Amino acid sequence: MFRLKPDYEQTRHRIEAFWEREIVDRPVVQFPLAKPKEEHVPVPPSAHESLRDRWLDPAYQAQSVLASLSNQLYLGDTLPVAMPNLGPEVFSTFYGCPLHFGETTAWTDPVLQSWDQMDGVQLDTKSPYLAKLHELTDAFLEAGRGVFITGMTDWHPGGDWLAALRDPSNLAMDLITDPDRVLQMLSRGEADYALIYEVFFRKLRDAGQPISTWLPLISDERYYVPSNDFSCMISPAMFERFFLPGLARECQFLSRSIYHLDGPGALRHLDAILSISALDAVQWVCGAGNEGYARWVDVYRRIQAAGKGVEVICTYPEVEQVLETLSARGLFISVQGVPSREAGLSLLQRVERWCTGRQWSGC
Repeated sequence: MFRLKPDYEQTRHRIEAFWEREIVDRPVVQFPLAKPKEEHVPVPPSAHESLRDRWLDPAYQAQSVLASLSNQLYLGDTLPVAMPNLGPEVFSTFYGCPLHFGETTAWTDPVLQSWDQMDGVQLDTKSPYLAKLHELTDAFLEAGRGVFITGMTDWHPGGDWLAALRDPSNLAMDLITDPDRVLQMLSRGEADYALIYEVFFRKLRDAGQPISTWLPLISDERYYVPSNDFSCMISPAMFERFFLPGLARECQFLSRSIYHLDGPGALRHLDAILSISALDAVQWVCGAGNEGYARWVDVYRRIQAAGKGVEVICTYPEVEQVLETLSARGLFISVQGVPSREAGLSLLQRVERWCTGRQWSGC
């Protein structure tokens, strides 16, 4: 189905088992690994006059991702996914937020300076950035036909969207001073997100694509990564009042979901997140300076004990600890620092042997 991933069907079955907290032959295992330099395809150089021009050039972006993906190996369940990307705050640009471009990311300025402006801050279905996402998606679909997976962009709806519109520090105060208008705006954004998501879901499925995104799992049904990075600034009580109900409805809207839990400041909300019955899994990202699988094994065990799948991000030497301490059911291991193709193949064999040895005890 995809030239860069000839064993796609095997990976698809493993990921579907992950969503169901079941197992085919082993857990889902992904790791980045580049081809030898002598096999690399040149990435086209940019002749653009500005970073903005480069980001917004669909033909250049499509050829660039085609070359970049062609220079990688896709061992195990690693997938060749290209995500049309205008930065993590692109959803706020549909409401008028100005967008700025850096070398590797983009960001916006808030436009909701006062709650008196709320009625004028509405979804613009003719936003130039929404149109550009369509152009980028179409270009990726054409360049990647039969070669790679075209995924959804990084939407970041909900609390992170409202924080971009309002500014995080202002929004933190608004939860105290203007709670009703916060809830009203979140409700509006929730409905708008479902509308936009459905448009791109249909575009991708009509083109024969599975649904994927920046977190490269897949599903033939509605899949995305709910998140709320703003939550590190607020108490559990505020999170549960303002954001948990919307996250629960987002998970109900989706068929497959894995929550992106980012940083120790967000861990206080883990029990609330695990209470979302429609949520399938959790990705725990410990953050820079907090690395070390052993430090967080209890977090991973809590997630599994709640009946959720879990993505474990670990280093190559830490894989053995993961295998010794967690169940294989609903386990997705994302491994950093695999040194070679041979080491990657050996790793996959070890994981499969581990699971085979435990299958009669429930893995």
